[in-house]
Amino acid sequence: MTIQTGLWFDPAKLLIGGHWRPATGGASIPVENPSTGEAIASIAAGTADDVEAAVSAGEVALDGEWGAMTATERGRILMRLSRLVEERAETLAHLESADIGKPIAQARNDAKALARYFEFYGGAADKVMGETIPYQAGTTVLTLREPHGVTAHIIPWNYPMQILGRSVGAALAMGNACVLKPAEDASLSALAVAALAEEAGLPAGALNVVTGWGHEVGAALSAHPRVHHVSFTGSVGTGRRIQTAAAENVVPVTLELGGKSPHIVFDDCDLGAALPTLVGACIQAAGQTCSAASRVLVQRGIYDEVKNRMAAAYRALVAGPASESFDLGPLVSAKQKDIVARYIAKGRAELTVAAEGRIHESAPAAGHYVAPVLFSDVPADHALAQEEIFGPVQVMIPFADEAEAIRIANGTEYGLVAGIWTENGRRQMRLARKLHCGQVFVNNYGAGGGVELPFGGVGKSGHGREKGFEALYGFSRLKTVSIRHG
Repeated sequence: MTIQTGLWFDPAKLLIGGHWRPATGGASIPVENPSTGEAIASIAAGTADDVEAAVSAGEVALDGEWGAMTATERGRILMRLSRLVEERAETLAHLESADIGKPIAQARNDAKALARYFEFYGGAADKVMGETIPYQAGTTVLTLREPHGVTAHIIPWNYPMQILGRSVGAALAMGNACVLKPAEDASLSALAVAALAEEAGLPAGALNVVTGWGHEVGAALSAHPRVHHVSFTGSVGTGRRIQTAAAENVVPVTLELGGKSPHIVFDDCDLGAALPTLVGACIQAAGQTCSAASRVLVQRGIYDEVKNRMAAAYRALVAGPASESFDLGPLVSAKQKDIVARYIAKGRAELTVAAEGRIHESAPAAGHYVAPVLFSDVPADHALAQEEIFGPVQVMIPFADEAEAIRIANGTEYGLVAGIWTENGRRQMRLARKLHCGQVFVNNYGAGGGVELPFGGVGKSGHGREKGFEALYGFSRLKTVSIRHG
Protein backbone atom coordinates (compact mmCIF):
# COMPACT_ATOMS: atom_id res chain seq x y z
CA MET A 1 0.00 0.00 0.00
CA THR A 2 1.22 3.52 -0.79
CA ILE A 3 -0.24 6.95 -0.13
CA GLN A 4 -2.66 8.22 -2.71
CA THR A 5 -1.40 9.52 -6.03
CA GLY A 6 -2.14 13.01 -7.31
CA LEU A 7 -0.46 14.83 -4.42
CA TRP A 8 0.91 18.31 -5.06
CA PHE A 9 4.37 17.49 -3.66
CA ASP A 10 6.97 14.72 -3.83
CA PRO A 11 7.50 13.22 -0.35
CA ALA A 12 10.91 11.89 -1.37
CA LYS A 13 12.40 15.35 -1.93
CA LEU A 14 13.62 18.29 0.13
CA LEU A 15 12.60 21.92 -0.46
CA ILE A 16 15.66 24.19 -0.49
CA GLY A 17 15.71 27.66 -2.00
CA GLY A 18 12.56 27.04 -4.02
CA HIS A 19 13.87 23.78 -5.54
CA TRP A 20 12.60 20.27 -4.80
CA ARG A 21 15.50 17.84 -4.87
CA PRO A 22 16.72 14.57 -3.36
CA ALA A 23 18.93 14.55 -0.32
CA THR A 24 22.66 14.79 -0.84
CA GLY A 25 23.75 11.20 -1.27
CA GLY A 26 20.26 10.07 -2.26
CA ALA A 27 19.41 8.18 0.94
CA SER A 28 15.82 7.79 2.09
CA ILE A 29 13.74 6.75 5.12
CA PRO A 30 10.65 4.54 4.84
CA VAL A 31 7.32 5.95 6.04
CA GLU A 32 5.22 3.46 8.00
CA ASN A 33 1.46 3.59 8.63
CA PRO A 34 1.17 2.91 12.39
CA SER A 35 -2.34 1.52 11.96
CA THR A 36 -1.16 -1.31 9.71
CA GLY A 37 2.61 -1.51 10.00
CA GLU A 38 2.85 -1.14 6.21
CA ALA A 39 5.33 1.09 4.36
CA ILE A 40 3.38 3.78 2.49
CA ALA A 41 6.10 6.15 1.19
CA SER A 42 9.71 7.24 1.56
CA ILE A 43 11.15 10.59 2.63
CA ALA A 44 14.58 11.97 1.87
CA ALA A 45 17.29 11.43 4.49
CA GLY A 46 18.88 14.86 4.50
CA THR A 47 22.46 15.56 5.54
CA ALA A 48 24.49 18.33 7.12
CA ASP A 49 25.28 19.51 3.58
CA ASP A 50 21.55 19.89 2.94
CA VAL A 51 21.22 21.92 6.13
CA GLU A 52 24.04 24.18 4.97
CA ALA A 53 22.28 24.68 1.64
CA ALA A 54 18.98 25.47 3.37
CA VAL A 55 20.54 28.04 5.70
CA SER A 56 22.27 29.69 2.73
CA ALA A 57 18.96 29.76 0.85
CA GLY A 58 17.35 31.49 3.81
CA GLU A 59 20.10 34.12 3.81
CA VAL A 60 19.57 34.75 0.11
CA ALA A 61 15.83 35.18 0.71
CA LEU A 62 16.46 37.69 3.49
CA ASP A 63 18.79 39.68 1.25
CA GLY A 64 16.27 39.58 -1.58
CA GLU A 65 12.53 39.60 -2.17
CA TRP A 66 11.49 38.16 1.19
CA GLY A 67 13.58 40.56 3.26
CA ALA A 68 12.27 43.53 1.28
CA MET A 69 8.59 42.67 1.82
CA THR A 70 6.46 44.78 4.09
CA ALA A 71 4.68 43.21 7.02
CA THR A 72 1.38 43.71 5.20
CA GLU A 73 2.63 41.74 2.19
CA ARG A 74 3.88 38.93 4.43
CA GLY A 75 0.52 38.80 6.13
CA ARG A 76 -1.34 38.52 2.84
CA ILE A 77 0.77 35.53 1.82
CA LEU A 78 -0.01 33.79 5.10
CA MET A 79 -3.70 34.52 4.65
CA ARG A 80 -3.57 32.97 1.18
CA LEU A 81 -1.79 29.98 2.65
CA SER A 82 -4.55 29.65 5.24
CA ARG A 83 -7.15 29.48 2.48
CA LEU A 84 -5.16 26.85 0.57
CA VAL A 85 -4.89 24.74 3.73
CA GLU A 86 -8.65 24.96 4.14
CA GLU A 87 -9.16 23.89 0.52
CA ARG A 88 -6.85 20.87 0.91
CA ALA A 89 -7.81 20.12 4.52
CA GLU A 90 -9.32 16.72 3.79
CA THR A 91 -6.23 15.48 1.97
CA LEU A 92 -3.98 16.91 4.68
CA ALA A 93 -6.02 15.13 7.34
CA HIS A 94 -5.77 11.78 5.55
CA LEU A 95 -2.01 12.25 5.12
CA GLU A 96 -1.63 12.99 8.82
CA SER A 97 -3.83 10.08 9.81
CA ALA A 98 -1.87 7.62 7.67
CA ASP A 99 1.50 9.04 8.72
CA ILE A 100 1.11 9.10 12.51
CA GLY A 101 -1.99 7.01 13.25
CA LYS A 102 -4.17 9.88 14.44
CA PRO A 103 -7.92 9.17 14.19
CA ILE A 104 -9.23 10.92 11.11
CA ALA A 105 -11.65 13.14 13.06
CA GLN A 106 -8.75 14.45 15.17
CA ALA A 107 -6.59 14.90 12.07
CA ARG A 108 -9.34 16.99 10.49
CA ASN A 109 -9.35 19.22 13.57
CA ASP A 110 -5.57 19.60 13.28
CA ALA A 111 -5.91 20.71 9.66
CA LYS A 112 -8.48 23.32 10.73
CA ALA A 113 -6.15 24.50 13.47
CA LEU A 114 -3.28 24.80 10.97
CA ALA A 115 -5.40 27.04 8.75
CA ARG A 116 -6.32 29.13 11.78
CA TYR A 117 -2.66 29.59 12.75
CA PHE A 118 -1.82 31.02 9.33
CA GLU A 119 -4.97 33.16 9.43
CA PHE A 120 -4.10 34.52 12.88
CA TYR A 121 -0.46 35.25 12.10
CA GLY A 122 -1.34 36.62 8.68
CA GLY A 123 -3.66 39.10 10.32
CA ALA A 124 -1.15 39.92 13.07
CA ALA A 125 1.91 40.44 10.85
CA ASP A 126 1.43 44.19 10.45
CA LYS A 127 0.18 44.78 13.98
CA VAL A 128 3.36 44.19 15.96
CA MET A 129 4.30 47.67 17.10
CA GLY A 130 7.28 49.30 18.68
CA GLU A 131 6.88 52.10 21.21
CA THR A 132 8.24 55.50 22.12
CA ILE A 133 9.83 55.91 25.52
CA PRO A 134 9.79 59.19 27.51
CA TYR A 135 13.40 60.18 28.09
CA GLN A 136 15.61 63.26 28.24
CA ALA A 137 14.51 66.61 26.87
CA GLY A 138 15.51 66.99 23.23
CA THR A 139 15.70 63.22 22.73
CA THR A 140 13.19 60.82 21.20
CA VAL A 141 13.61 57.13 21.94
CA LEU A 142 11.76 54.46 20.03
CA THR A 143 11.88 50.68 19.73
CA LEU A 144 11.70 48.47 16.65
CA ARG A 145 10.79 44.80 16.29
CA GLU A 146 13.04 43.06 13.75
CA PRO A 147 13.38 39.43 12.61
CA HIS A 148 16.20 37.31 14.01
CA GLY A 149 17.25 36.17 10.52
CA VAL A 150 17.40 32.46 9.70
CA THR A 151 15.41 30.47 12.26
CA ALA A 152 15.43 26.70 12.85
CA HIS A 153 12.24 24.79 13.56
CA ILE A 154 12.53 21.21 14.82
CA ILE A 155 9.04 19.81 15.29
CA PRO A 156 7.80 16.49 16.72
CA TRP A 157 5.59 13.70 15.42
CA ASN A 158 2.52 14.02 17.63
CA TYR A 159 0.96 17.24 16.26
CA PRO A 160 3.03 18.05 13.16
CA MET A 161 0.48 20.31 11.47
CA GLN A 162 -0.41 22.29 14.55
CA ILE A 163 3.15 22.76 15.74
CA LEU A 164 4.30 23.75 12.26
CA GLY A 165 1.59 26.41 12.22
CA ARG A 166 2.37 27.88 15.61
CA SER A 167 6.13 27.91 15.04
CA VAL A 168 6.71 28.59 11.34
CA GLY A 169 3.59 30.77 11.06
CA ALA A 170 4.79 33.17 13.74
CA ALA A 171 8.37 33.23 12.44
CA LEU A 172 7.30 34.02 8.87
CA ALA A 173 4.92 36.71 10.07
CA MET A 174 7.89 38.49 11.66
CA GLY A 175 9.97 38.19 8.47
CA ASN A 176 12.37 35.40 9.42
CA ALA A 177 13.56 32.82 6.89
CA CYS A 178 12.77 29.35 8.20
CA VAL A 179 14.53 26.00 7.97
CA LEU A 180 12.09 23.30 9.06
CA LYS A 181 13.13 19.85 10.21
CA PRO A 182 10.04 17.68 10.76
CA ALA A 183 10.24 14.44 12.74
CA GLU A 184 11.36 11.45 10.68
CA ASP A 185 8.15 9.72 11.85
CA ALA A 186 5.92 12.57 10.61
CA SER A 187 7.16 14.54 7.62
CA LEU A 188 4.35 14.24 5.05
CA SER A 189 2.16 17.13 6.17
CA ALA A 190 5.17 19.45 6.56
CA LEU A 191 6.20 18.82 2.96
CA ALA A 192 2.61 19.27 1.81
CA VAL A 193 2.29 22.62 3.57
CA ALA A 194 5.63 23.83 2.19
CA ALA A 195 4.36 23.17 -1.33
CA LEU A 196 1.16 25.07 -0.53
CA ALA A 197 3.25 27.97 0.75
CA GLU A 198 4.94 28.16 -2.65
CA GLU A 199 1.52 28.20 -4.27
CA ALA A 200 0.48 31.03 -1.92
CA GLY A 201 3.39 33.14 -3.22
CA LEU A 202 5.99 32.69 -0.48
CA PRO A 203 9.34 33.65 -2.08
CA ALA A 204 11.99 30.98 -2.61
CA GLY A 205 14.12 30.37 0.46
CA ALA A 206 11.69 31.89 2.97
CA LEU A 207 10.69 28.35 3.98
CA ASN A 208 13.03 25.41 3.48
CA VAL A 209 12.27 21.83 4.56
CA VAL A 210 15.01 19.30 5.27
CA THR A 211 13.69 15.88 6.30
CA GLY A 212 15.93 13.26 7.85
CA TRP A 213 17.26 11.78 11.06
CA GLY A 214 17.44 13.90 14.19
CA HIS A 215 21.02 12.92 15.00
CA GLU A 216 22.12 14.24 11.60
CA VAL A 217 19.77 16.96 10.34
CA GLY A 218 18.52 18.13 13.72
CA ALA A 219 22.00 18.19 15.21
CA ALA A 220 23.45 20.10 12.24
CA LEU A 221 20.63 22.63 12.30
CA SER A 222 20.72 23.37 16.04
CA ALA A 223 24.51 23.79 15.97
CA HIS A 224 24.69 25.83 12.76
CA PRO A 225 26.65 29.05 13.33
CA ARG A 226 24.42 31.11 11.01
CA VAL A 227 21.10 30.07 12.53
CA HIS A 228 19.88 32.91 14.77
CA HIS A 229 17.05 31.29 16.71
CA VAL A 230 16.06 27.67 17.38
CA SER A 231 12.54 26.47 18.17
CA PHE A 232 12.17 22.89 19.39
CA THR A 233 9.26 20.80 20.64
CA GLY A 234 10.02 17.32 21.92
CA SER A 235 11.65 15.38 24.73
CA VAL A 236 13.65 16.82 27.60
CA GLY A 237 16.80 14.90 26.62
CA THR A 238 16.77 16.12 23.03
CA GLY A 239 15.89 19.64 24.15
CA ARG A 240 18.89 19.68 26.44
CA ARG A 241 21.19 18.66 23.59
CA ILE A 242 19.72 21.28 21.26
CA GLN A 243 20.08 24.05 23.83
CA THR A 244 23.68 23.02 24.51
CA ALA A 245 24.50 23.09 20.80
CA ALA A 246 22.83 26.48 20.30
CA ALA A 247 24.62 27.89 23.33
CA GLU A 248 27.95 27.45 21.53
CA ASN A 249 26.71 30.10 19.09
CA VAL A 250 24.96 32.18 21.81
CA VAL A 251 21.63 31.67 20.05
CA PRO A 252 18.22 32.02 21.77
CA VAL A 253 16.15 28.84 22.00
CA THR A 254 12.45 28.23 22.56
CA LEU A 255 11.87 24.84 24.15
CA GLU A 256 8.48 23.18 24.62
CA LEU A 257 9.25 19.87 26.26
CA GLY A 258 7.46 17.27 28.34
CA GLY A 259 4.68 17.43 30.86
CA LYS A 260 2.93 15.56 33.66
CA SER A 261 -0.08 17.81 33.84
CA PRO A 262 -2.65 17.49 36.65
CA HIS A 263 -6.42 17.80 36.85
CA ILE A 264 -7.28 18.93 40.40
CA VAL A 265 -10.85 17.91 41.21
CA PHE A 266 -12.47 19.41 44.33
CA ASP A 267 -15.63 18.12 45.99
CA ASP A 268 -17.64 21.21 44.99
CA CYS A 269 -17.06 20.82 41.24
CA ASP A 270 -19.64 20.15 38.56
CA LEU A 271 -18.68 16.52 38.16
CA GLY A 272 -20.95 15.93 35.18
CA ALA A 273 -19.14 18.67 33.25
CA ALA A 274 -15.71 17.56 34.42
CA LEU A 275 -15.79 13.82 33.74
CA PRO A 276 -15.67 13.77 29.93
CA THR A 277 -12.72 16.15 30.01
CA LEU A 278 -10.91 14.24 32.75
CA VAL A 279 -10.69 11.26 30.41
CA GLY A 280 -10.52 12.98 27.03
CA ALA A 281 -7.61 15.24 27.96
CA CYS A 282 -5.45 12.17 28.51
CA ILE A 283 -6.40 9.78 25.71
CA GLN A 284 -6.46 12.34 22.88
CA ALA A 285 -3.84 11.41 20.28
CA ALA A 286 -3.48 8.11 22.17
CA GLY A 287 -1.94 10.01 25.07
CA GLN A 288 0.92 11.26 22.90
CA THR A 289 0.41 14.87 23.95
CA CYS A 290 2.86 16.94 25.98
CA SER A 291 -0.03 18.62 27.80
CA ALA A 292 -1.98 15.39 28.36
CA ALA A 293 -3.70 15.48 31.75
CA SER A 294 -2.13 12.22 32.85
CA ARG A 295 -2.63 12.85 36.60
CA VAL A 296 -6.09 13.20 38.15
CA LEU A 297 -5.95 14.52 41.72
CA VAL A 298 -9.31 14.04 43.46
CA GLN A 299 -10.47 15.25 46.87
CA ARG A 300 -11.10 12.30 49.15
CA GLY A 301 -14.79 13.02 49.75
CA ILE A 302 -15.65 12.31 46.11
CA TYR A 303 -12.73 10.05 45.23
CA ASP A 304 -14.64 6.78 45.01
CA GLU A 305 -17.42 8.32 42.93
CA VAL A 306 -14.96 9.86 40.50
CA LYS A 307 -12.98 6.62 40.29
CA ASN A 308 -16.08 4.57 39.53
CA ARG A 309 -17.34 6.98 36.88
CA MET A 310 -13.94 7.30 35.23
CA ALA A 311 -13.54 3.52 35.29
CA ALA A 312 -16.86 3.15 33.47
CA ALA A 313 -15.67 5.63 30.85
CA TYR A 314 -12.39 3.78 30.39
CA ARG A 315 -14.10 0.42 29.92
CA ALA A 316 -16.00 1.96 26.99
CA LEU A 317 -12.86 3.25 25.22
CA VAL A 318 -11.78 1.52 22.02
CA ALA A 319 -8.48 1.78 20.12
CA GLY A 320 -8.54 0.99 16.42
CA PRO A 321 -7.40 1.96 12.92
CA ALA A 322 -7.03 5.70 12.49
CA SER A 323 -9.17 5.78 9.36
CA GLU A 324 -12.23 4.68 11.34
CA SER A 325 -12.21 7.35 14.08
CA PHE A 326 -12.24 5.20 17.18
CA ASP A 327 -11.60 6.87 20.54
CA LEU A 328 -7.88 6.54 19.91
CA GLY A 329 -5.63 5.21 17.19
CA PRO A 330 -2.29 3.40 17.39
CA LEU A 331 0.88 4.79 18.87
CA VAL A 332 3.23 6.28 16.33
CA SER A 333 5.82 3.46 16.23
CA ALA A 334 6.82 0.08 17.59
CA LYS A 335 9.44 1.88 19.70
CA GLN A 336 6.82 4.09 21.35
CA LYS A 337 4.53 1.10 21.90
CA ASP A 338 7.33 -0.75 23.70
CA ILE A 339 8.01 2.25 25.95
CA VAL A 340 4.36 2.55 26.95
CA ALA A 341 3.99 -1.22 27.39
CA ARG A 342 6.86 -1.24 29.90
CA TYR A 343 5.17 1.47 31.97
CA ILE A 344 1.88 -0.42 31.91
CA ALA A 345 3.62 -3.63 32.99
CA LYS A 346 5.24 -1.78 35.88
CA GLY A 347 1.85 -0.38 36.87
CA ARG A 348 0.20 -3.79 36.77
CA ALA A 349 2.90 -5.18 39.03
CA GLU A 350 2.89 -2.36 41.58
CA LEU A 351 -0.45 -0.53 41.39
CA THR A 352 -4.20 -1.07 41.11
CA VAL A 353 -5.80 -1.15 37.67
CA ALA A 354 -9.13 0.66 38.00
CA ALA A 355 -10.18 -0.06 34.42
CA GLU A 356 -8.93 -0.39 30.90
CA GLY A 357 -10.31 -0.10 27.40
CA ARG A 358 -9.84 -2.51 24.54
CA ILE A 359 -8.37 -2.84 21.08
CA HIS A 360 -10.96 -3.31 18.36
CA GLU A 361 -11.00 -6.62 16.55
CA SER A 362 -10.47 -4.82 13.22
CA ALA A 363 -7.06 -3.53 14.32
CA PRO A 364 -4.28 -5.19 12.27
CA ALA A 365 -1.86 -7.25 14.33
CA ALA A 366 1.08 -5.33 12.89
CA GLY A 367 -0.32 -1.98 14.08
CA HIS A 368 1.04 -0.29 17.20
CA TYR A 369 -2.03 -0.44 19.43
CA VAL A 370 -2.22 -0.09 23.20
CA ALA A 371 -5.45 -0.30 25.19
CA PRO A 372 -5.92 2.73 27.49
CA VAL A 373 -5.39 2.04 31.20
CA LEU A 374 -6.52 3.86 34.35
CA PHE A 375 -4.62 3.24 37.60
CA SER A 376 -6.11 4.28 40.95
CA ASP A 377 -4.74 5.10 44.41
CA VAL A 378 -1.33 5.85 42.94
CA PRO A 379 1.34 7.25 45.30
CA ALA A 380 2.35 10.73 44.23
CA ASP A 381 6.01 9.73 44.04
CA HIS A 382 5.49 6.60 41.92
CA ALA A 383 7.15 6.52 38.50
CA LEU A 384 3.78 6.49 36.73
CA ALA A 385 2.87 9.71 38.57
CA GLN A 386 6.23 11.37 37.96
CA GLU A 387 7.46 10.41 34.49
CA GLU A 388 6.02 11.34 31.11
CA ILE A 389 4.71 8.13 29.54
CA PHE A 390 3.40 9.57 26.26
CA GLY A 391 0.70 6.98 25.94
CA PRO A 392 -2.92 6.36 27.03
CA VAL A 393 -2.10 5.84 30.70
CA GLN A 394 -3.73 7.90 33.45
CA VAL A 395 -3.27 7.81 37.23
CA MET A 396 -5.61 8.85 40.03
CA ILE A 397 -4.24 10.34 43.26
CA PRO A 398 -6.38 11.26 46.31
CA PHE A 399 -5.81 14.45 48.30
CA ALA A 400 -7.25 15.84 51.52
CA ASP A 401 -7.21 19.60 51.13
CA GLU A 402 -6.03 22.51 49.04
CA ALA A 403 -2.52 22.54 50.50
CA GLU A 404 -1.97 18.87 49.70
CA ALA A 405 -3.39 19.30 46.20
CA ILE A 406 -0.92 22.09 45.47
CA ARG A 407 1.97 20.08 46.87
CA ILE A 408 1.15 17.04 44.73
CA ALA A 409 0.41 19.09 41.60
CA ASN A 410 3.73 20.91 41.87
CA GLY A 411 5.58 17.75 42.90
CA THR A 412 7.11 16.79 39.54
CA GLU A 413 9.98 18.23 37.54
CA TYR A 414 7.52 19.38 34.86
CA GLY A 415 5.25 22.42 34.68
CA LEU A 416 3.27 22.75 31.46
CA VAL A 417 -0.51 22.80 32.02
CA ALA A 418 -2.93 22.30 34.93
CA GLY A 419 -6.70 22.00 35.25
CA ILE A 420 -8.69 23.12 38.30
CA TRP A 421 -12.25 21.91 38.88
CA THR A 422 -14.07 23.89 41.59
CA GLU A 423 -16.97 26.34 41.87
CA ASN A 424 -15.16 28.33 44.58
CA GLY A 425 -13.96 31.51 42.88
CA ARG A 426 -11.48 32.46 45.60
CA ARG A 427 -9.95 28.97 45.47
CA GLN A 428 -9.73 29.17 41.67
CA MET A 429 -7.52 32.24 41.84
CA ARG A 430 -5.44 31.00 44.78
CA LEU A 431 -4.54 27.80 42.96
CA ALA A 432 -4.01 29.49 39.60
CA ARG A 433 -1.36 31.65 41.22
CA LYS A 434 0.31 28.86 43.19
CA LEU A 435 0.58 26.20 40.47
CA HIS A 436 3.98 26.01 38.80
CA CYS A 437 3.07 25.79 35.12
CA GLY A 438 2.62 27.84 31.97
CA GLN A 439 -1.15 27.46 31.53
CA VAL A 440 -4.00 26.98 33.99
CA PHE A 441 -7.52 26.04 32.93
CA VAL A 442 -10.39 26.48 35.39
CA ASN A 443 -13.44 24.27 34.84
CA ASN A 444 -12.18 23.37 31.39
CA TYR A 445 -9.02 21.97 29.89
CA GLY A 446 -7.68 23.06 26.53
CA ALA A 447 -4.71 20.67 26.27
CA GLY A 448 -2.63 23.57 25.03
CA GLY A 449 -5.49 25.94 24.33
CA GLY A 450 -6.33 27.98 21.28
CA VAL A 451 -4.17 29.73 18.73
CA GLU A 452 -4.42 33.01 20.61
CA LEU A 453 -3.27 31.69 24.01
CA PRO A 454 0.44 31.86 24.90
CA PHE A 455 1.74 28.34 25.52
CA GLY A 456 4.87 27.00 27.17
CA GLY A 457 6.21 25.62 30.39
CA VAL A 458 8.45 25.99 33.40
CA GLY A 459 11.02 23.60 34.82
CA LYS A 460 11.70 20.58 32.62
CA SER A 461 8.73 21.56 30.46
CA GLY A 462 10.91 24.19 28.82
CA HIS A 463 10.97 27.96 28.41
CA GLY A 464 9.81 30.59 25.98
CA ARG A 465 6.27 30.93 24.70
CA GLU A 466 4.51 29.96 21.50
CA LYS A 467 1.03 30.88 20.23
CA GLY A 468 -0.60 34.29 20.38
CA PHE A 469 1.33 37.55 20.16
CA GLU A 470 3.96 36.23 22.56
CA ALA A 471 5.25 34.00 19.76
CA LEU A 472 5.70 37.03 17.52
CA TYR A 473 7.75 38.73 20.20
CA GLY A 474 9.83 35.58 20.61
CA PHE A 475 10.56 35.41 16.88
CA SER A 476 11.78 39.00 16.84
CA ARG A 477 14.49 41.01 18.51
CA LEU A 478 14.01 44.44 20.02
CA LYS A 479 16.12 47.36 18.87
CA THR A 480 16.22 50.69 20.73
CA VAL A 481 16.83 53.86 18.73
CA SER A 482 17.70 57.14 20.54
CA ILE A 483 17.52 60.34 18.45
CA ARG A 484 19.01 63.56 19.84
CA HIS A 485 17.38 66.52 18.13
CA GLY A 486 17.80 69.38 20.62
